[in-house]
Amino acid sequence: MNGKLLAALSALCLMSSTSYGADTVKIGLITTLSGPGGVMGRNHRDGANLALEQLGGKIGNLKGEIIYADDEQKPDVGRQAAEQMVKQDKVDFVTGVIFSNVLLALYRPVIDSGAIMVGASGGPHEVAGEMCSPNFFSASWQNDQAPEAMGKYMTDQKIQSVFLMAPNFAAGRDMLAGFKRYYKGKIVAELYTNLNQPDYQAELSQIRFAKPKAVFVFYPGGLGIQFIKQYAQAGLQKDFPLYSVYTQNETTLPAIGAAANGNFETGFWSPDLKNPANVAFVKAFRAKYGYMPADYAASSYDAVNLIDSAVKAVNGDLSDKKGMIAAIKQAKIHSVRGDLKFNNNHFPIENFYLFKIVKAADGSYIRKEESVVLANHGDSYASKCPMK
Repeated sequence: MNGKLLAALSALCLMSSTSYGADTVKIGLITTLSGPGGVMGRNHRDGANLALEQLGGKIGNLKGEIIYADDEQKPDVGRQAAEQMVKQDKVDFVTGVIFSNVLLALYRPVIDSGAIMVGASGGPHEVAGEMCSPNFFSASWQNDQAPEAMGKYMTDQKIQSVFLMAPNFAAGRDMLAGFKRYYKGKIVAELYTNLNQPDYQAELSQIRFAKPKAVFVFYPGGLGIQFIKQYAQAGLQKDFPLYSVYTQNETTLPAIGAAANGNFETGFWSPDLKNPANVAFVKAFRAKYGYMPADYAASSYDAVNLIDSAVKAVNGDLSDKKGMIAAIKQAKIHSVRGDLKFNNNHFPIENFYLFKIVKAADGSYIRKEESVVLANHGDSYASKCPMK
């Protein structure tokens, strides 16, 4: 048996003798609540809180408690938070984590503790592949998947050349790798900018000089606001159409406004999806918080409901880790994305859609679903995961 898988299975045996009969399920939610990524972390927090409220404050008929930590978008801070949660707070589950470099830093302490992690954003390829573990699930995506969809779409549209840009960290590299896996045209340039870089004038000049047929980028949160505004101000949209992932969504569009009009995104979810669970979720979220939820709220909401389904399946026996893992794997929840099922590596197999940024009747800018680009799409690393 693979050594890493054996270690992960051994971790599941690290069960507290007092777990059975516990009257509270503790969920540790680690996310970015400050700085440029704070708007994404707020979605995580609010999505989780809404799910717990709708469950009557209970997880599997036991009292539910969510313990929050701000990772400050720093891997070392995220790791420290995770270690405190599993060692001192004795959480049963961990969720959240926006940035993939933070997830990679805290992954091992959580997995080795025996806690079950249901991630709600970052999906680095390492965790989907050789580092996969029985007690890790993703309620969101593997990083490469949405850009794979965009690569396919742009190839189908016969866009002959493209200029690529992303921040130089784990998710940025995964995003461009996914795009290149499906895009069959010419890559004019591939630029990695500093994480949290505020100004892109030099890179925009390079785009103008290179004259690609289109530009594809990944700039989440505050990075996306800065990039899209500067792109529009430079007058590049009419000559070089802009395509992106996790850049122009409900966390950024209120600040970007008309600068995003007509651009395209791909992703697994948007408020525009018309399945009953999503319609009800968006309505309840907006009524409670007064703003439109983004992908991060949707995945966090699903994560808490998956945790609830796991605890219910074992009748509140928190020591039955294998039973809870089996229940999450079955994905018997009404997911806001519609159908949800897990691959052998515990990452979702799900649809990825093309969205166009358009002006809504109320004057805001929204992502409007155009089409399904990749249906029931699994990630490209499942074959490297030793779990079968």
